[in-house]
Amino acid sequence: MPTLMGVGWWERAVRWEDTHRFAVDAAGTALLLAVAVPFTTAFASGTRSAATALFALALVAPLAWRRQLPAASVATVYAVALVHLARGHGFLVPADLAVLLALYSVTVHGPRWAHRVAIAGAVAGSFVLAVSIAGTSQRGTAGGIWMFCSAVALAVWAFGLVRRARREAMDALVDRAHRLEIERDQQHQIATSAERSRIAREMHDIVAHSLSVIIAQSDGGRYAAQRDPDAATRALGTVSETGRAALADMRRLLGVLRPNADGLPASAGRTGDVVVVPQPAELDVESLVEHVRSSGLRVSLVRMGTPRRLPPGAGLTVYRICQEALTNVLKHAGPDPAVTVLVHWLPAGITLEVSDDGRGAAAESDGLGQGLLGMRERAAMFGGTVAVGPRPGGGFRIRAQIPLPPAPPDAPPADAPPRSP
Repeated sequence: MPTLMGVGWWERAVRWEDTHRFAVDAAGTALLLAVAVPFTTAFASGTRSAATALFALALVAPLAWRRQLPAASVATVYAVALVHLARGHGFLVPADLAVLLALYSVTVHGPRWAHRVAIAGAVAGSFVLAVSIAGTSQRGTAGGIWMFCSAVALAVWAFGLVRRARREAMDALVDRAHRLEIERDQQHQIATSAERSRIAREMHDIVAHSLSVIIAQSDGGRYAAQRDPDAATRALGTVSETGRAALADMRRLLGVLRPNADGLPASAGRTGDVVVVPQPAELDVESLVEHVRSSGLRVSLVRMGTPRRLPPGAGLTVYRICQEALTNVLKHAGPDPAVTVLVHWLPAGITLEVSDDGRGAAAESDGLGQGLLGMRERAAMFGGTVAVGPRPGGGFRIRAQIPLPPAPPDAPPADAPPRSP
């Protein structure tokens, strides 16, 4: 725990120092001036003490901008150093050490061209310093001084390059972590939007179909109550069964969204056991047609081809598209239409067609189009298409085509009996 607290304190200190660069550099420069100017003046002669102090001040003061303006800072320090060498002041100790600090700062924080020019200038300045100290007559001494000063400058430059590489690597890691965080948030938003769309489709299919059957049965039962009480009783029974089935579907859907205290899906029953109900599939289309037929709609089912097992989710897509198409017939086709549901198995896919001889293009629409949009979205998830429009000769047709992978030669047919709703 103390180690973690220390790391946290150090990180906070580094973060604060990085956000207050100029203030920190200005305070450090002021402290360096308080030390460098008196010491540099003490090494100078009495007649040049004032000029030496001014040069020491001019050498150290630009370091306050060594990270804010590294190129300008090193250029100013180099210029002052060359001027005081040209005026014969020689090597000012310790003020001239500001040259190495400026070189290090521009190497770590400046652009690439700036630190390359700076190291070249440092090597050239070392030669000028060697000549000014040893003179032109003592070539061996001047060469030794030049090599020593150049080696020190190159060492500082190399250390700065290492620090620069580490800083760039850390910046790259921080930027990558930031981009990964943004990408994670975007993926979360996309997944949330896709899940909302899926739930909206399921809710629409359940509610719209069930309410359409209930409304149709309620209207029929109301008209038949006086003339045929038995028909009214059957209509009320269908309304009750449809309402219970819709309520069970709603509980199943909401149970997945509302977890209990243990993090598991909430129970759909009253005994505390999790009720697992399989999702409807293509085989349940026959039960769906029977259910709609019991509500008074003249609907027939035609199957063609050899059924086979579908990929996960494809059977539910076929069922929901058929359910929504029959719901549209109940809502828009008019009184007593004849409906045909065709399920055609092909080698490359499955085709579902729901056609009626109702009002067709003359049917009124609620203007929302959520059902047709949901059908197209479901088919598009498997690379399929949905075509809707009036049928030649009157009526309306919905045709969905879903491509399927070719069946293996030894695959058994999907001949399981349909489940009852």
